Amino acid sequence: MILFNPVVISVLVMCALCLLKFNVLLSIIVAAMVAGFSAGMPLVNGDESIMNLLIGGMGGNSATALSYILLGSFAVGLARSGLGKILSQKIAKVLSGKKMFLIFALAVISCFSQNLVPVHIAFIPILIPPLLTLFNKLKIDRRAIACALTFGLKAPYITLPLGFGLIFHQNLVDNITQAGLPIAVSDTKRVMWIGGLSMLVGLIFCVLFLYRKEREYEDLPIVGAEEDTGEAVMSRESWGALAGCVVTAVISAVTESLPLGALGGLLVMLLTGCIKLRNLDDIINGGIGMMGFIAFVMLVASGYANVLRTSGAVQELVDAAAVYMSGSKAVAAFIMLLVGLLITMGIGTSFGTVPIVTAIYVPLGLQIGLSTGSIILLIGIAAALGDAGSPASDSTLGPTSGLNADGQHNHIWDTCVPTFIAYDIFLIIGGVIATIILG
Repeated sequence: MILFNPVVISVLVMCALCLLKFNVLLSIIVAAMVAGFSAGMPLVNGDESIMNLLIGGMGGNSATALSYILLGSFAVGLARSGLGKILSQKIAKVLSGKKMFLIFALAVISCFSQNLVPVHIAFIPILIPPLLTLFNKLKIDRRAIACALTFGLKAPYITLPLGFGLIFHQNLVDNITQAGLPIAVSDTKRVMWIGGLSMLVGLIFCVLFLYRKEREYEDLPIVGAEEDTGEAVMSRESWGALAGCVVTAVISAVTESLPLGALGGLLVMLLTGCIKLRNLDDIINGGIGMMGFIAFVMLVASGYANVLRTSGAVQELVDAAAVYMSGSKAVAAFIMLLVGLLITMGIGTSFGTVPIVTAIYVPLGLQIGLSTGSIILLIGIAAALGDAGSPASDSTLGPTSGLNADGQHNHIWDTCVPTFIAYDIFLIIGGVIATIILG
């Protein structure tokens, strides 16, 4: 039975622990052990023991983890330069009193972090904490802000092959072609906009209806915030930080390497005097403090994915689900997306899930007669589903890191659950409808 599949059991255990406010990192480790035990794997001893696979697989997200540490350090440097405060003050001045416009403006700014200036979640700890007082004054439900930020972290790369999007679309092309269905980036671009549109509908629904009501927050001290000294102005440090942003964006775009881009930005801030050499250790330590937990969550999530892959439970889950497809493309699409959701909820990364679902979905899709466009879309959406609601996803951990700077925003109930409602539900609906139309 599907319910007794190790993937299903372990993901349910992980979600239950997280909903009970058990530590996310420990929840993933426990889930990995549950998956391994359910699949009959030994805990230790042997190349395919649970702990060896968990630790050995952590390297799969090592580049991402390094990116977060360096981007976190870069973010600390930006914060100390005052550039983030200047931007926050400008936003607060222009958008004060315009509650809905502010939320959607943050979604647009968040979009830039994926395609225009690919700094990913590093902008959130810089921009959001100084705005919390304004959010409190306007009585904005922070769950709406979480949905807006997650939209910007996901929708651009799903929809457009630019910045992170080019990496994601090329990832789709490489794996789908390797699985026996030759395609190009032009093919992915032709259908993946449907995923972005589905997310836009979810964002509008949550902001305008679900989380529209006022919500009270206290004006509590913000962790790491400096004392307010009035209107911030552009200084030498601020200009150096701005130059660092430009260099980071250019290097990341040219080399497609976020760690290299962040390193370049840090060096520019050093050379321009934005960061003093004597303070460099504090900057790096601050980056580890800001992004270290997220980096370790991503590392452990990669190890968990390695346990799932090696257990063979993913293939068993899809084989079992195929029985219920009954020749209906709509039913097949729904089950394929549901399976993808289960896998990515545990792994927490759409990029790392693509190889897993592609190897299974391409032959399965061809067998039941799905069109090339439908197969691409289902793989893309299935891979992206877990990013929205997974406790282990950077798309949820990032917004929480900014919104919880004063300790009033819960990761599970205020970020993961709202983003799951906003995006996973609407992505599944959009994927099923599009499969029916595309054939």
